[in-house]
Amino acid sequence: MMARVSLCFVIVAALALLSLSSAEKPEVGFYDLKDGEISLKVTNYGATILSVIFPDKYGEMADVALGFQKIGDYTNDTIYFGGLVGRVANRIAGAQFTLNGHKYKVVANEGNNTLHGGHRGFSDVFWTVRKYKPHGSSPYITLSYRSFDGEQGFPGDLDVSVTYKIVGWNKLAVFMKARALNKATPVNLAQHTYWNLAGHNSGDVLGQHVQIFGSHITPVDKELIPTGKIAPVKGTPYDFREKHTVGCRIDQLPNGYDINYVLDGKPHHFLKKAAMVHDPKSGRMLELWTNAPGLQFYTGNMLKDVKGKDGAIYKVHSGICLETQGFPDSVNHPNFPSQIVTPGKLYKHYMLFKFTTM
Repeated sequence: MMARVSLCFVIVAALALLSLSSAEKPEVGFYDLKDGEISLKVTNYGATILSVIFPDKYGEMADVALGFQKIGDYTNDTIYFGGLVGRVANRIAGAQFTLNGHKYKVVANEGNNTLHGGHRGFSDVFWTVRKYKPHGSSPYITLSYRSFDGEQGFPGDLDVSVTYKIVGWNKLAVFMKARALNKATPVNLAQHTYWNLAGHNSGDVLGQHVQIFGSHITPVDKELIPTGKIAPVKGTPYDFREKHTVGCRIDQLPNGYDINYVLDGKPHHFLKKAAMVHDPKSGRMLELWTNAPGLQFYTGNMLKDVKGKDGAIYKVHSGICLETQGFPDSVNHPNFPSQIVTPGKLYKHYMLFKFTTM
């Protein structure tokens, strides 16, 4: 999902960084994790996943996560390559909501609506590295961020953390947590990596197979804002209950897939299978589990000649996003699962990616 960032905001943000003394300026860091056949590179800018390298069925290694060559490109990124997005991922209609009788106006950065937390969401800030174990059994990194009261219009101070950890054999666990410190606030974090299991520079993903364990979606209007309804996928192009190629029915949609699935299974206290992706040429398979109620399936519809790493040029449908999440615009739909976090309560969002070949 993509939004246009105003030139004015970019200039203001740049001037703010330049005004800091050299001692205060945050520094970009790069952190590697490796165990078994999988390796991961992360930066503290946006808690962003820069690469995920994993072998195919022939033992050939490839980076299966789309991204930029230079870190500076991430600071002007409106594509959200690999970032951790929030305070509220996805969209808020009219950039406003009412909570406990108070109307909050948040920053609009996609027309009249808010996308992924506003102009300067969590994927556009420097996170602090709290713990880092790069090698050995179960390597991991934990990063944190303190979001202040009123940041992008959201109420209350919020402590946020994410841990990326390689567990077991070729599994990547993502633990996202948030604690409201003094006010109730909406929280909906999402991890926004674009996946191409054939390799990030291999072209489109239309021939890769996808299965989504969700029997319903939350339909949207022309601005991709949920209508409030929950509709079955049966008999529609959104039906991935059985495995299908990404491209088999994509021509029945105006632009491609960009929709929230209501995941089947137990309540969100338990991990449940959300999706599977398989690339038949390389044999790579990705299986995703989560405790979140929803999954945004996005097929890189707005990728248009984007200059990526290793000289790659990403065109439309060069990658897919599997963003487990709360339902979009839940703050304006009382019938959706609540994403409000109150002081004393802990927000927990878990993802488990299992990488195999077949």
